[in-house]
Parts: sequence; structure tokens; C-alpha cells
Amino acid sequence: MSSTTVARISDAADPKKEILSLLKSVDKEIEVLHGKVLVALYISPAKSKGGIILTDKTKEEDIWQGMVGLVVKKGKIAFKDDENTKFGGADLKENEDWVAFTPGDGRRIQVNGVDCRIIEDTQILMKVKDPAVITHYK
Repeated sequence: MSSTTVARISDAADPKKEILSLLKSVDKEIEVLHGKVLVALYISPAKSKGGIILTDKTKEEDIWQGMVGLVVKKGKIAFKDDENTKFGGADLKENEDWVAFTPGDGRRIQVNGVDCRIIEDTQILMKVKDPAVITHYK
């Protein structure tokens, strides 16, 4: 992700809205297959809640160690029960739900300059209302 894109997401009052504006045409350009989920990475705010201004290097660490993102697209069979996996009715909404996952899970890709992960539906650990509550150790 370019430093400009990182800054736009990090500085945004509403990171979801900013991510979606950067990915504006993803619905027309991408079809996610199978049980995969395309997740756009959340970038921590430029300033912590305690007022500490984060360096660009610290913010960019979210690209490599980030554990939370916005569900952008799902494959047609994502979160569908089969003979091996039962989701218990759990599902995620595209362009709405924030999720947490293990940083090493999924494949890193960029879509319109936004850092994303392609993750198996079974590797998503939880849904979160506020992405800022999930942190990683630096």
C-alpha cells in the first residue's frame, strides 16, 4: 500500500467510508470464488486515543501484522454449511462487517492500491464492531 493510501485510511474520520471510496469499483471488477473472503486491511489512526502521534513506520506495520479488516467481497459458498464445516448460522455482510484474523492467514494482495487479504471463511476468527479495539504487539 502506498504511503498516501495508508495516510488516507489512517487519517480518515470514518475508515470504512475511506476504504470503500478507494475500492469504489470492486463490485464490478472482482468476483471472489469458493469459500474465500476479500478483506481490506484496517490501518490504525495517525494519533492514538492517548494523543500519541504514530510514525509512518508504525502505521505501515498494520500492512504486515494487521489482524482486522473490512469484509469487501465473499465467494458464493462462503459461510455455507457443508459435510465438513458447520457455521451455526454465522455470516458476514460485505462492505459492513469488520473481522479479525491471524496475520499470517490469507494471501496478501492489493486492490486499487488498498492492501487486502484473501482469507478462507473458516480462518476468520471473529466479527468486531470497532476495528480499533483489536491491536497487535509491535
